[in-house]
Amino acid sequence: MPTYTNPTSDASDAYEALRGLAHASRSFEDPSETYVVIGELLGGLRSLRQVLDQLAAAHLSRQHHVTDESREYSGGAAEALAAADELHRAGTLIDRADDRLSAAMTHSGRIVWNPQDRMVERWVGVVFLQGEEADRVIDLIDAHGVEAGIEHLSAWDYGEETTNAALENGDVHDTAPVYPGDRQAETGDYAMTYNPMAGHVALYRRHLIRAEDAIDKEAGAHVPARRPTTGRERETAGRRSAVRDGGWFEHPGVAAVKQARGLSL
Repeated sequence: MPTYTNPTSDASDAYEALRGLAHASRSFEDPSETYVVIGELLGGLRSLRQVLDQLAAAHLSRQHHVTDESREYSGGAAEALAAADELHRAGTLIDRADDRLSAAMTHSGRIVWNPQDRMVERWVGVVFLQGEEADRVIDLIDAHGVEAGIEHLSAWDYGEETTNAALENGDVHDTAPVYPGDRQAETGDYAMTYNPMAGHVALYRRHLIRAEDAIDKEAGAHVPARRPTTGRERETAGRRSAVRDGGWFEHPGVAAVKQARGLSL
């Protein structure tokens, strides 16, 4: 245990701790722990930098009160200055090591050590509306914006029940579908497409699945796991929206989607 008062004892403990780390780090059962070790070493390196400065200061503050082996005060002062200079140079090298270790920690933190747990992003259909129902939503969007439209359509989202229904009906997509003539807006985990000319509106929700469960495993990009968003959080969280327009085109697959959801043709 560190004494915080006895430099000699604490230096000995630090040496033993580093010896132990050198032995323990010969292999890692969980390679993700390397990130933690790098972080601790980074903290230790910065403490070492401070120790070097303090050692240099101790030599400089006593340079006029020491002698060399020949009992010469001038020689002792010269040796003290030389030692302080070398300690400062060592501190400069520690600064360079600090930069490199910080960079290593940044790169290590981006590694996914267990790719079998990799998640890929899919979009499940929540609701598809056309006709008068869609017109009412489009009017709502015109009056209050796309986020109001998404918030309204999210009332059709019953969580796992909606996800299971989409999986059973094949209403799952690599990206939220948008066709020429559609406009698309995203807020949080929702993406809405709407087409005022064709008169339909659809809402999709982001859904994460394990990469090994995806048909196109290689195509799925890693997505960090996220906590499910509640309705209240969707109301209060900061939002980002984007709207894209395209030329008019009749939305393909409309009948199939409606039939899968039990809507009238």
